[in-house]
Amino acid sequence: MRSALAGWDFGALFSRVRELTGLRQQDLGELTGLTQSTLSMLESGARRLRHIDTIMPVLERLEVPTEVLPMLLSRSNARAETRPPQISMPVKPLVEYEWESPLAIAERLNATTSSNVDDTTLSLLEHEVDDIVGSYEAAGPHRSAPRANRLRGFVQERLDGRQLPQQRRALFRLAAQASGLLGYMAVNAGREALAEAYCTETYELAREIGDQELMMWALGTRSLGAYYTGRFEQAARWAEAGISVNPRDPQAIRLLVNGAARALGKQGNAQGARRAIGKALELTGRVTVPSGLTSCIAFAPYSMARTLANAATAHVSLGDTGEVLAYAEQISPLVEESDSAWTQTLVSLDVATALLSDPQPDVEQAMAVGRRALDVRNGPPIRSVVQRAGELETQVSRWRNHPAVRDYREVLSVWRAEPLAREVAASARMTRLTESGGAEGAGRDRSPRISPRPPA
Repeated sequence: MRSALAGWDFGALFSRVRELTGLRQQDLGELTGLTQSTLSMLESGARRLRHIDTIMPVLERLEVPTEVLPMLLSRSNARAETRPPQISMPVKPLVEYEWESPLAIAERLNATTSSNVDDTTLSLLEHEVDDIVGSYEAAGPHRSAPRANRLRGFVQERLDGRQLPQQRRALFRLAAQASGLLGYMAVNAGREALAEAYCTETYELAREIGDQELMMWALGTRSLGAYYTGRFEQAARWAEAGISVNPRDPQAIRLLVNGAARALGKQGNAQGARRAIGKALELTGRVTVPSGLTSCIAFAPYSMARTLANAATAHVSLGDTGEVLAYAEQISPLVEESDSAWTQTLVSLDVATALLSDPQPDVEQAMAVGRRALDVRNGPPIRSVVQRAGELETQVSRWRNHPAVRDYREVLSVWRAEPLAREVAASARMTRLTESGGAEGAGRDRSPRISPRPPA
């Protein structure tokens, strides 16, 4: 009790009194004038008595002998004091705090702000992306893929280290772009599973940094991949998913005309295809788009020329010969002036196909355009070119004895024998089987292997 009084620990005092006497808190409350709840908080340590005017009446009612009270708690001193006395308590020896050294602070700061990449390196990597895009149509997917893969690996090595926040964001974007390039190349090379995996990686990396344009680009490339494997319903859904990220973003132009319009055209949905083309042209008029003819693999929004080229392809599926020829004529100067050999080839094949769809088909002219499209100088073959060249051959089969048709098929046979054409040709043949109701089922839709998370 003396120890409790010396330390002003009245909770311990009351607890000891009740222990010795067998009193309940209610009984002790009647003796001291304190409530049971107050006693309970005092004994648990949740509350302490600190005012002498409150303490002395309690000690008197408990009949605590004055001789056991510390001098500072005597009746005379208690009346004179207006605040609790300072009780002398044993003091623990001071333990000296071990301060950090200035060197330790400097080392920590250096580690926190250090980076394994600098702005010059980031600029060079961005230039590499632009260079791959610029040279893609001349090099083709098989020569460009190793270069893009090396870029992706180098960026990943940097990401495994330490960077400042803005540098890390830039690396995430570069990694997403490198994976996106590989995804697009995989589509052109007929590597469906790889294309889906790369596009999913692109989408997720872009999503981590909130890059909506790159997210939309990735979904557009997934739509392209589904289109060239005959999954037109899935292609339209991927396009719609991309548009929903931001319908007002210039990237939506590609999703509308290359994704939705072409897929809907293949399904025979003329109204839906024309509506998508109209929205793409309307958006083109409201936003800033590049001039000329953009590269097919570029991350930039579609130019007007590329939009019209894709609109022509959609109209081919609908049998709108007049629309196809009008679009082809409108973009012809830009296509001829550009370095985009593939676009020249694809537009020519679209025109040839449209000429055969006319009520009065011009077989001679169609085959002449088709033969020019297969000029070996038009760059290495890609899946879209192989597929459309094969579709044109299928369409002219009813005129197979026509001399112009025989000439086209002979040129096509030589063109397909090119080393780089053989691999994608096999894939294109499987696609034609799918579309025509072959062993895999006409246009059978398959769910994507990997679905992106909903846009943030």
